[in-house]
Amino acid sequence: MKKAEIGIIGMEVMGKNLALNFERNGYTVCVFNRTAEKTKAFIENEAKNKNIIPTYELSDFISKLEKPRKIMLMVKEGQPVDDFISKLIPLLDKGDIIIDGGNSYFKDTIRRSKELSERGILFIGTGVSGGEEGALKGPALMPGGDYEAYKQIKEMFQKISAKAEDGTPCVSYIGPDGAGHYVKMVHNGIEYGDMELIGEAYWIMRYGLEMSPEEIAEIMNKWNEGDILKSYLIQITGDLVKERYKPDQSKYLIDIVADITRMKKTGTWTVESALELLVPVPTIASAVFSREMSQDKDIRIKVSSILKLNTKRKIKGNKEKIIQTIHDSLYIAKISSYAQGFALLKAASKQYNWNLNLEEIAKGWRAGCIIRAQFLDEIARAYKENPDLPNLLADKHFSKFIKKNIRKLAKLIEISHKQRIPVSAFSNSYDYILQITSPIMYSNQITALQRDYFGAHGYFKLVDINKPEILKTVDGKEREFHTEWLAKGRPEKEVTKL
Repeated sequence: MKKAEIGIIGMEVMGKNLALNFERNGYTVCVFNRTAEKTKAFIENEAKNKNIIPTYELSDFISKLEKPRKIMLMVKEGQPVDDFISKLIPLLDKGDIIIDGGNSYFKDTIRRSKELSERGILFIGTGVSGGEEGALKGPALMPGGDYEAYKQIKEMFQKISAKAEDGTPCVSYIGPDGAGHYVKMVHNGIEYGDMELIGEAYWIMRYGLEMSPEEIAEIMNKWNEGDILKSYLIQITGDLVKERYKPDQSKYLIDIVADITRMKKTGTWTVESALELLVPVPTIASAVFSREMSQDKDIRIKVSSILKLNTKRKIKGNKEKIIQTIHDSLYIAKISSYAQGFALLKAASKQYNWNLNLEEIAKGWRAGCIIRAQFLDEIARAYKENPDLPNLLADKHFSKFIKKNIRKLAKLIEISHKQRIPVSAFSNSYDYILQITSPIMYSNQITALQRDYFGAHGYFKLVDINKPEILKTVDGKEREFHTEWLAKGRPEKEVTKL
């Protein structure tokens, strides 16, 4: 009997669909699940008469794989991954490959990579994006870990991955140890921002302009036809908002859905990493906080009954112009959000010595994944032209659009707030642009002196009142000062450590 080229552990929807994807692309697949019933149901239904081998013991699973064995874990992140790795280690030989395809925390992946390397077992931590449809038809894959292992699975991953419009497989080697899972984590953080921005745009149209879901669906569908906003999330939003409520076809499903959004850990991890690396990601953070606020349903109902601020008031003005303002503002806010995500990737690349290729990452997100969008071609182009771009907002294409239309985003925020529609993602995207284009952030001049006043924390100086550069020593070190605020005459002294 022919042995399997790939083994998959975990028969939830992602694991099953990846197994079917590998099989459709010419590979023999061996599968295992902790509970035998799920494996049996898979073989009797979706995998019936396919080149998929069921196993019900781990030792049997291992025996059915050709060497070097390639095993893909599609189980819940955290302890379940460690548990399966512990069970696999005694059964494996040096040179065998374990691939973690779940949404694992990147620091866990760094640890596992080191531990398995010491045992001679190769390890890959790969992001898999696209949901159940992507897993079945072609996901975007973000493999990181041992490069020798990647070379052995490269062809397999290229075959099962999504293909961009130019035919390029949406997969490339991301970097060592936890790089793949980190990039997938940031992908999900950007996804949070995208979804929140689209949701806020919907709120403005539905309750500010009093448009019907059918009208909004028409607008979304138009935006998805070769427009700069063309993307998977715009596409599915245009589809879902017009869905009718099954018990009463005169109503829309969107109007009856509870305003509570649950979330997994990747969005929170993105914000935590940004805090750790000192990289501002306000749009992504606002999206995470908005989901958290959504879960405080009872509190919101109680507070709203007391303050009574959130009354619906129609936005006045030319409807078509306002819709165009929403369109252009959404694009600017989207650019801002992606700029934050890519800035975080750049910082992490330096911190963890991953040497991330931002152009390849953008190209890998053009198909298969949830944030696939037309403008990712422009992001890839930007980093191809200048791999050392200080920030995506500095790219000539994006900066030109922003300079021309930034007033529209300001206007949208203004009219939304007048109608008491919260637009935290739009607002944070706008403020991020204002802050990063401010050579002097005057609020932080105050904060710097406040810290020195109450805590003697010191402060830096500008070269001149009209020059934003920091005053430095001859060898390039920033000069630091402290004022004795409570002493007579408030003397100032330099505290630079030479």
